[in-house]
Amino acid sequence: MFFGKLLPREGNFFEMFNQHADHIVEAAQAFSKLVANYNDPHLREQYNRDVDNAERAADRVTHEVNRTLHKTFITPIDREQIHNLINTMDDVADLIQDSAETMALYDVRHMTEEIVRLTDISVKCCERLKDAVKMLDKIADHDVAEAALKTCEEIDRLESDADRVMRAAMSKLFRHEPDVRELIKLKAIYELLETITDKCEDVANLIEGIVLENS
Repeated sequence: MFFGKLLPREGNFFEMFNQHADHIVEAAQAFSKLVANYNDPHLREQYNRDVDNAERAADRVTHEVNRTLHKTFITPIDREQIHNLINTMDDVADLIQDSAETMALYDVRHMTEEIVRLTDISVKCCERLKDAVKMLDKIADHDVAEAALKTCEEIDRLESDADRVMRAAMSKLFRHEPDVRELIKLKAIYELLETITDKCEDVANLIEGIVLENS
């Protein structure tokens, strides 16, 4: 019993998950503002910085979770679940930053309707991801567990919406875009934005597994 009292216990993993999810939403919303104000170079630069700042903040939380995991003997959920969840969440933040950077590197000149739609779906996915993450520390409550699973289902539906938008965008691009360089640029952007929703779905699948195993 005395030995058990000396072991490092739990850590603030759920709190850190919530912090990371907050930064994901900050990055997604900043990216959405970047897209909405793309024709204004000053605002574009400002929102690019906001995306970078949110991604770096998310990175710091990821490092803190992994550091704490190595120091903690007794964790509130399975250690592998903690490791997989925080690192997959960090992939979401990285992809948002990659999307903003790719637009700048490829010198994309204008936003298409498809970029706007995929961005909107990505923001919604990130916001629902945040909602699901915030329920994790209360999943012993049956109603909360059910709400978390329904939120994950919503993320799955949003990812399917993004798939449909992407397929239509690619068809339109290859049928109607005469400039090969522009086609290559837009194809890369569409794929990155759709991958954000894919990665949010990966997070949702991990949360579903945590809920089902621990509620």
